[in-house]
This record gives sequence, structure tokens and C-alpha cells, in this order.
Amino acid sequence: MFGLEWRGLVLAAFVTGGLVAGCGAATGSQASGPSGRLDVVAAENFWGSIASQLGGDKVSVASIIVNPDTDPHSYEPTASDGVALARSRMAIVNGIGYDVWATKLLDANASSSCVVLTVGGLLGLREGDNPHQWYSPASVQRVIDQIVADYKRLDPRDGAYFDMRRTTFESKDLGEYKRLIAAIRVRYIGVAVGYSESIFQPLGEVLGLKLMTPYSFAKAIAEGSDVSAADKRTVDAQAQDHQIKIWVYNSQNATPDVQRVNQLAEAAHIPITTITETLSPASDTFEQWQVAALQRLQQALHQATGR
Repeated sequence: MFGLEWRGLVLAAFVTGGLVAGCGAATGSQASGPSGRLDVVAAENFWGSIASQLGGDKVSVASIIVNPDTDPHSYEPTASDGVALARSRMAIVNGIGYDVWATKLLDANASSSCVVLTVGGLLGLREGDNPHQWYSPASVQRVIDQIVADYKRLDPRDGAYFDMRRTTFESKDLGEYKRLIAAIRVRYIGVAVGYSESIFQPLGEVLGLKLMTPYSFAKAIAEGSDVSAADKRTVDAQAQDHQIKIWVYNSQNATPDVQRVNQLAEAAHIPITTITETLSPASDTFEQWQVAALQRLQQALHQATGR
């Protein structure tokens, strides 16, 4: 995908878009798109949802990964994805090795006038670190702050509007999300849990849960690499011997190893709950999606502990 086919894709994006430089070549008073709004493209819809809510009617946000069945790790972009990025004034990518395809598109079609927010760069993370930072409330807050700062830089006349949108989003829209995180941490801190992949680690740590699964197991499942025999034995034993109170797995990535642990947990009457990689359903907002996952987790913890 990254040889002749990749170069063909980039060329197609240029030809289709009729462009010689991409990612928002216009500057100054031409910073907005035809609708009069800032055109923003997010590689994934969890960041796109946040960007859209912060931008309100001053920003037009399109997300590339929107299908819950799509694996962002292995996604193969289309020519229209290249065109969308080329025409945008701002691009939001996750980085940290998660969406290499998006970074390659931007690098191949670079423009000094485009604002590119790479979450990994913002957080000081690099490939090999946990890329699933949308499950970290602290990382989400830093992304919110940076999106608003970038909007104000691109459209300084509407700075007060973007500040207002941020205040509403943080205090109202994220209200239940923050309440559930605080409540779960108070009631269930220290409870031992197993989890299928590294996507859950940032949230589990914030909630104060005791994460029992070897990180090497969770990382291998997330990256689609082989799980070691030792890690398989450890995770299986944790379920069979009731070393974990609940089991959390990514329902969008139920590999044979994950399905085996699911069966062991079910046989041991250990409550099972799910999280997902991207918005599910795709029509949810970021906060609706996260609140639903937290509510499922809270219910499983209550079932396991009686608290």
C-alpha cells in the first residue's frame, strides 16, 4: 500500500482535487470554506465529534473513520480521503502509530498554511506508546484545549464564540462523563479487573482499578500480533481462578484469544462488559459513547462486588 499504489493514491487526490498544494492552501480572509466555516478533517470520529461540538456553526468537521466495523490501524485510504485532507484548513490525526495512513497522506500533500493537530505529538508520545488516548480524560482535556486554540488562531474574530463552546462542552456536555468517572473511582478503587487490550488501560488507571492483565497481552491484541504462550496461561488462569472480578473486552476486536477468555469468564460467572474502538453507534457523540461504556462498566462492577 505504501509503494506504487500509495503514490498512485496521492496522485489521484491531486488530480481529483485539482490542487498543487494541500491541506488548506488558502490563508487570511480565505481561511474558511465555501460555506463560510472552517473546514476540518479528523482521521477518526471520536476526535471529530469533539472538534465538531467545539466548533459549532463556525466549523465544518468531516471524519474519515466512521464505520464501527473499520479497523483504524489497517485502514486503506481512498482518493476522496486525500482530497478531503487537501481541502481542509485543519486536520486532526491520532498519531502514535495508530493511523499511519493519515500521516502519510498529509506528508505527501503538505502545506505550511495547514494546521495539523497530531494527538501523539501534543501529548509527547511516540510509536510504541499506548495510542488509545481518547480513553484518557486528561489527554482528552489537552486535545480540547488545543483544538480551541487552533480554531482561535485560524479564526481570531470568533475567539469568544469558541471559548463559549468550550465552556458549554466541558461543563454541560461532559458533565455525566465526569460524574461517572468520579463515582466509579470512589466506589470501586482497587477492584481487580481483566481487559482484552490496551485500549482500556488509560481509563482503567484513572478509575483506580487494579489492572491484572499483562500489558504485553493487551498490547499484542490491540496491535494484532501474536500473544505469548505465557501471557495466554496467565490471563486464562486469572479468569479460571477468579483472580479478576470482571472482564472488559473490545467488542470490535474479538480475536480467538479474546473469545477464549470470554468463554472462561462466562463459565466462571465473572461479569463481562464491553468497550469499542470507535463511536458505536456512529451517530453517538463522544460523550454519549463514553457514558454508555462507563454505565456498562459500573453495572458489571456492581454485579461483581455488590457495592
